Amino acid sequence: MIATILPSSANFHAVAYNEKKVAKGVARLLEMSNLGHIGVLSKPTAKEMQDYMIAYSSRNSRIKKAQFHLAISCKGHEKTEEELLQFAHEYLKEMGYGNEGQPLLVYAHTDTDNTHIHIVTSRISPDGKKISDHHERVRSQAVLNKLVGKDVKAKAAEDLAASLGYSFSTFAQYKALMTSMGYEVYEKNDIVYVKRDGAVQAKIGYADICGKFHKVQLDKTRRRQLWAMLKKYRDVSADRKELQAEVKRKLGIDLVFFGKSDNPYGYMIVDHANKTVYNGAWVLSIKSLLDFTTPDDKMERIDAYIDRLLENNPTIDTWGINSKIFRYNAFIRRGVLHYRNTTRPLKGFMAATILRNDKIKRIESFQPTTASERDLLCSIYKVNEPELVTLSQNKSQHYYNDVDKLRRLFNDDSIVKLRSEIRNAGFYIRQSGEDYFAINFSSKQVINLSEEGFDLKRLARRKFRNASPAKLSNRGLRGAGKGQLSAKAKGLRDAASGRGENREWEVGYRGNYDRIDDENSLKV
Repeated sequence: MIATILPSSANFHAVAYNEKKVAKGVARLLEMSNLGHIGVLSKPTAKEMQDYMIAYSSRNSRIKKAQFHLAISCKGHEKTEEELLQFAHEYLKEMGYGNEGQPLLVYAHTDTDNTHIHIVTSRISPDGKKISDHHERVRSQAVLNKLVGKDVKAKAAEDLAASLGYSFSTFAQYKALMTSMGYEVYEKNDIVYVKRDGAVQAKIGYADICGKFHKVQLDKTRRRQLWAMLKKYRDVSADRKELQAEVKRKLGIDLVFFGKSDNPYGYMIVDHANKTVYNGAWVLSIKSLLDFTTPDDKMERIDAYIDRLLENNPTIDTWGINSKIFRYNAFIRRGVLHYRNTTRPLKGFMAATILRNDKIKRIESFQPTTASERDLLCSIYKVNEPELVTLSQNKSQHYYNDVDKLRRLFNDDSIVKLRSEIRNAGFYIRQSGEDYFAINFSSKQVINLSEEGFDLKRLARRKFRNASPAKLSNRGLRGAGKGQLSAKAKGLRDAASGRGENREWEVGYRGNYDRIDDENSLKV
């Protein structure tokens, strides 16, 4: 059994992600409890559940990221969804989330080969207090061990004794052996510490380990056998983890890698059948070992990896994903996955989620501090879920610089065409309800002119007075020769043709609507 605590958030992103899985048909809502009237009269929506969780958590304003998101899984299908649900309730009670009135959402996922569920609740208890997260992951493992009935220290002592029966020639090989058994081993002051689940479970003298060192022999026959078996299972595996699992299951061999998780520099072979540890380079170079399958297979693997990234972080954007898949020589752009000379469109729901997240990051780059600023930006960038946008706590210096620029323009009585001067200074005026905003796409600032106390009367457009349409037309044409128009008539023609100032904002846009999302087009 595995319990994984996933990232927190202020906006309960996990609800939206799990509901997208439901809509896709690869997940279902197992339980919804203590969400007030939500779902009583009609099927609950993701927004309703998110809004309730946010409102519930607001009773403690000091906690900025109140989401608690947990995944519980088992090996294969050894547990049913109902059994995992019962286990989840016991786990939550032990972790402090079992109080009466605690809101809870539990989802079962069916898009993997093992049974697993996702749990979403709040880090705020019904009495408004924060639920302790002190040493949360260590406590989580302790609770897990308690519920599954493990005696970790006894098991560690047993495994330590068994490890001394293996053949190894260096301390690095011994560490690889213990790693294959699920332990972290380190030496300090001539004492070797055996650690698991975040705590030291056993100790042994370094000299006792060194006393077991002896030269390990790998004869040619066994080397050829291992070489052939590793190549065979490499060719049918999609990635390193799958290769490790297959070799362990079929051959009783553990492959323990050293270095960065995404770029290991070497590995050890732990042959449990022969109770011997080998240096992997003696058999097959790590470059050859990790040379997996075809480009199409690798595209499938990268696609699945992106899906997992979105599951763990539902608001990750294109940049964040590309920083992760760069090591695969891959990147995504505009909903398309690129790998070497091959391209493939991402799944529809993934592409839509990433596009939304890109827009959210763009909105957050403006550092909106109020709901009105956020909602305006969401309207411009066509984001229908403003609650996913994180509000900033403070304004930047760029904001105050831009406010000063605008004040100088508003206070200059010599300026006749204020809107034109504002546009020339790089600002766009947008009205939302009764409020007027100035937006600077270059400095990434949005300013609520109403709240900042600007004289909005100066933004009012001048109107022609005491002139009927006929008189106005005659007035504009008076004195014009053949083929010519007066300046005033010319101005009216320009206004009618859409060349008047702020046409896009105040009158509408008759061009290509697909370009509206591009902020560069807004500057045209």
